[in-house]
Order: sequence, then structure tokens, then C-alpha cells
Amino acid sequence: MKKYILLLVLFCLFAARLTAPALADESPDQAARMKAKSAEALAFCKKNNYNTNFCVLIDMKVHSGKKRAYLWNFKGDTAQLKGMCSHGCGSNPWSGTSTKEKPVFSNVPDSHCSSLGKYKVSKRGVSAWGIKVNYVLVGLESTNSNAVKREIVLHSWEDVPAYEVYPSGVPEGWGCPAVSNPFMAALDEKLKASQKPVLLWIFN
Repeated sequence: MKKYILLLVLFCLFAARLTAPALADESPDQAARMKAKSAEALAFCKKNNYNTNFCVLIDMKVHSGKKRAYLWNFKGDTAQLKGMCSHGCGSNPWSGTSTKEKPVFSNVPDSHCSSLGKYKVSKRGVSAWGIKVNYVLVGLESTNSNAVKREIVLHSWEDVPAYEVYPSGVPEGWGCPAVSNPFMAALDEKLKASQKPVLLWIFN
């Protein structure tokens, strides 16, 4: 009997860890930063009739070897899930990690840089990478207005790990926010079910 009770306790502890708020592992400064960004994101979504249940936040100030993409739950005001995310290589070699600490951002076509700003997650399509799913990203600001022209999409990439690799970085692509396969699979389920546009916000 004691054996079964011990197993039950261990299971409960494991389940609690899985469902713990994703911000629990953040520094106080980063947690406060994400709370402030999420509040601004929610205000934008309410004003523009976007989905007010969740959004996607990507903090490019965080080292690329750490989880910096957030599936943000507005209702619980916390990160439902965190994942790894790549950024653009710019003039550096593709798939390298030259700018793992300080990405370079640009809205210029063929710059191979990521662009900061708010995006509308648009049409679902087929990707050559990761789980073979992508979403067109429509830039909503002057800093990312060329996103569609540049073919910037949200997709996964098998070279982006599901776990943190800091102080190493993750491979850098040509400007798309490329996330890990597990994170993309979770996002895909949420995005497919959304009846309203979803906000994706890349900031630094």
C-alpha cells in the first residue's frame, strides 16, 4: 500500500511540474518585462479585434540558446508554453550562430535579417522544414512592412532544438522566426482553432 501511495505522490509532483506556469523559471526582471509586453499585446488585440485568448511573443533580447518564444495565455496572464526560436543570419553564414547574443534586424528584402514588430498570423501553408507547416506573417508596422514580400513565415526547423543550449546558440536562418518542432506543433493546434486573427510580436 505504501508503495502505491509513494507512486501517487511522485506522479502528482511530476504533473504539477508539467502544468507549472512557464514564467516560474524566469528572472524577476524578465518576468516583469513579459507581463508588460503581454499587457500591451492584449490592448492591441482588443482594439483590433484579434484573438484575446492567446498570442505569440518572441523576445529577441534573450540569447538564442535560451527559450524566448512564448505562447501567451491572456486569460491566465502567463506563458502557457515556452520554446526555442531562431533569427536571421544577416550577412553571416546561414545556419551559423554568429549573432546568438546580438541579432541584427532589418526590413530590407534579401537582408536575411529578422524584422521587429507586430504581425498578423495569416494563411496556413506547407513548409519544407520541420513539421511541414507554416503560417504567412503579415507585418503591421514600418519595421516589418515587407514581411509578405520577403516571404517571412512562422515555421519549425529540425535544427532548432526543443531544449536550451546556452551558452551555444541555435542555427540562424534567413529571417523567419523558426521554432522547434514541439513548439510549432502546439502552436499549430491553437492557430488552426482560432476564429480571429492571432498576434505574433517580435521585440527586442
